[in-house]
Amino acid sequence: MFMKMKIRIEKELSSYVKSIDKLYALNSLSPVLFKNIKEFICRPGKRVRPILFCIGYLGFSGKTPAGLYRSALSLELLHDFMLVHDDIIDRSDTRRGAPSMHAMLNRSLYPDKKVKFNGEDLAIVIGDVMYAMGLDAFLSVKEDLARKEAALKKLISAALYTGSGEFMELLLGIKPIEKVTQKDIYKIYDYKTANYTFASPLTMGSALAGAEIRQTERLFSYGILLGRAFQIRDDIIGAFGKEKDTGKPSLSDIKEAKRTLLIWYAFNHAGNKEKSLIRKVMQGGPAGKNALVMIRRIILESGALEYAEGQIKYLFSKAKRKLDGLKMKPGYKQALDNFSRKILQV
Repeated sequence: MFMKMKIRIEKELSSYVKSIDKLYALNSLSPVLFKNIKEFICRPGKRVRPILFCIGYLGFSGKTPAGLYRSALSLELLHDFMLVHDDIIDRSDTRRGAPSMHAMLNRSLYPDKKVKFNGEDLAIVIGDVMYAMGLDAFLSVKEDLARKEAALKKLISAALYTGSGEFMELLLGIKPIEKVTQKDIYKIYDYKTANYTFASPLTMGSALAGAEIRQTERLFSYGILLGRAFQIRDDIIGAFGKEKDTGKPSLSDIKEAKRTLLIWYAFNHAGNKEKSLIRKVMQGGPAGKNALVMIRRIILESGALEYAEGQIKYLFSKAKRKLDGLKMKPGYKQALDNFSRKILQV
C-alpha cells in the first residue's frame, strides 16, 4: 500500500513541478529562484509525510476526493522548507546526497562581484517561498470547508511547533551536558520530529475525513510515540550508519554537538575520562575524526545503544496499543503497523 501511494505522490509531484511556473510565474520573477526550487523539491525522498496524510484520510473515509494527492504535497513542501533552514543552522553543505540549498546558491553567486548577501540569505527566502507554496497546495483538495479548515490549522500548528522545537534544540545546545535530562531530549524529539513527521500528517488526514475527535486524538498520540521512537532510530543510524545510506557526513550529529538520547545515556554512564571527552565535544570544541570515533565507542561500551534499542521497543509497544484501539479501516491500520515495524526495525 505504501509503495502504491508513494508512486501516486511522485506522479503528483511531477505534475505539480510542471505547473508551478504557471501557478506563480516563478521563472518570470526569477529564473534562479525557479531553478533551485524545482531542483530541490524533485530530489528523491521517502515522502513519508504526504503518504501518512493520505493514510489518515483514507483510513476514515470511503472516498478519494479530487485534489487529495495535490493537497498531500503541502507536507512535502513544508518538509523541504524546514530542511533548507535546518541546513543553514547546522552549516551543512549536503542534503539527500547533493548540495544543500544554500551551498547551491553560494556556487551560483559570482565571486568576483561584491555583494552584501550570500547563499544562506537567499536560501532563507527560498524556504519562505516553499512554505507559502505548501499552504497553497493544501487548498487543492475538494472537501467539506469546515473539515478543510480543521486540517489546515493542524498543518499550521505543525510548522509552529516544529519551529519551536528547533528553537528549543538550539538553546539546549548551550546547556551543559551534565544538566540535560531525558525529558529535555524527548521534548525536542516530540516537537521537532514526531509532531510534523507523524502525528500531524496522520491527524490532518483524519480531521479532513471527519473522524471522531477521540479517534483523531488517539491517532495523534500514536504518531507522537512512533515519531519519538523513529528519532531514536535515526540517531542510531546517524552515529553508526554509512554516509552512502544516510546522505550526510558520518558522525555529523556528534560533531554538531546534538543532545541525543545516545549521548545523554553515554555521558551519565561513562567514566570520568570519557565524560571529559564528551563534555569537550558537546561544548563545541574542535573535534577530529578520532575523537568522534572514540565517542561512538563510548556509546557502545556505556550501554547507550542497548538502552536506546530498549526505548524503541517500549515506545513501539505503547504506540501499538494506541493503533489497536483505532476505528480505522483494517487495511490502512495494518499498513500503519507494517510501516512502523519497518522504519523502527522491530
